Amino acid sequence: MYLMHGFSCFDSSDVCETSLLGAVALEFCYKQLFSETFRELQHSRNGVTVKTEDGCVYEANYVILSASIGVLQSDLICFRPPLPYRWKTEAIEKCDVMVYTKIFLKFPYKFWPCGPDKEFFIYAHDRRGYYTFWQHMENAYPGSSILVVTLTNGESKRVEAQSDEDTLKEAMGVLRDMFGPEIPTATDILVPRWWNNRFQRGSYSNYPIISNNQVVNDIKATVGRIFFTGEHTSERFNGYVHGGYLAGIDTSKALLEEIRKNKSLLLEPLLALTGPLTLTQLDTVSGRQKCDVPTQLYLKSKLGIPEAIL
Repeated sequence: MYLMHGFSCFDSSDVCETSLLGAVALEFCYKQLFSETFRELQHSRNGVTVKTEDGCVYEANYVILSASIGVLQSDLICFRPPLPYRWKTEAIEKCDVMVYTKIFLKFPYKFWPCGPDKEFFIYAHDRRGYYTFWQHMENAYPGSSILVVTLTNGESKRVEAQSDEDTLKEAMGVLRDMFGPEIPTATDILVPRWWNNRFQRGSYSNYPIISNNQVVNDIKATVGRIFFTGEHTSERFNGYVHGGYLAGIDTSKALLEEIRKNKSLLLEPLLALTGPLTLTQLDTVSGRQKCDVPTQLYLKSKLGIPEAIL
């Protein structure tokens, strides 16, 4: 999650104030705090307030929320007031959450066939998806002696709920069924737990075939000063890392445009520095007098976001 004050942003964490000094109107300041878990997000037309699990409170003008679709479907975040149900929450609930688990097993030596045309092997079992799809890492990482088995959805959730020792026992039973009882036991195992991780609650989003673009649009639509982003908000690349990356760029641009629309964020500080406005002529145009207003010039900051200067 990112909190925004004017043109400054920070990661889910701290609020950084900007000040107008000399000729420079706005400067960026970044401060990141990690291991902060926020549980409540209060929002209104005046700003947002975030409350963390340890009792800290952070305030900002805007917030970019990149929580996964699984987290949005869970009760981890309490929105006050609640998100609109008839279009926002309903759209979030329509999106499926997929679980995709790659289990890594390290062996003292390789015992499987290798070669440029030998990388994958399949195991057939009465139970669908039971340690079916295997891949060795020798082509990518020679000498690694690592096998990877991929599980999905129901099998992923089942394996996540059991111990690594039980998973290792099951996997070795499958491998010995394929390669014989004399193969060595894996010396190490890594079992990701995307489903049981409360900060993820699944691996990626998957929109049902019957859904339409309106569902995606509703999920990524802003609610007041809350901007939603993540791979689940990408119309073309949901479920992929680059989908989350591209969605983040789009959301950042949308937020900057929203900030620019609120002219008071830049105009009021600039006018305060220049003093009273000087009338250039007493004629009126449409009942209003003409006056010189300082021109806002923009320079690219080191972060690539325009800064206003006098």
